[in-house]
Amino acid sequence: MTARILIVDDMPANTRILAAKLEAEYYQVNAVHDGATALERARDWQPDIILLDVLMPGMDGYETCRQLKRSANTQHIPVVMITALGETNERVRGLEAGADDFLVKPVDFTTLFARLKSLVRLKRELAEERIRGGAAHPPLIQQQLGTHK
Repeated sequence: MTARILIVDDMPANTRILAAKLEAEYYQVNAVHDGATALERARDWQPDIILLDVLMPGMDGYETCRQLKRSANTQHIPVVMITALGETNERVRGLEAGADDFLVKPVDFTTLFARLKSLVRLKRELAEERIRGGAAHPPLIQQQLGTHK
C-alpha cells in the first residue's frame, strides 16, 4: 500500500531516517522542518498522513495539529504525533489538539508501519464514503456548506 506521508520535524537527522524507512516501504515522502511550512505543504500537497513532531521551535506540534484540524482543506488528514515525551498528559494533550494517534521516540518501525496502513485504509474508506454520500445527497451537502438555494 503506497501513500503520501508528510514528515514534520525540526531535526533534519530525524526526517532523513524516517524518510529513508518510509521510502523503502514505497511511501511517497515530503519533509518540512517547522509548523508554518507544514500547514502550507499539507494544504498544497494533500498527504495521506502527517507525522508530526511535538517539540519544535516557534509553532509546536500541538498548535500545528490544532490548525490542521481547523482547516477545511486539511482536517481530513490523519495526524500521528511523534515525541520523546512519553507522559500520559502529553498524549492527552496531543489527542485534544486533534491528533489521530501518538508514537513515542525512538519510533518502533513495525508499530509505525502497522498504524500507517490502518490510518491510510481508514482515510480512504472515509473519502469514498464522503464521495458516495455527496453524490447521493447533494441538497443536504449544499445546505451544510451554505450553497443550497
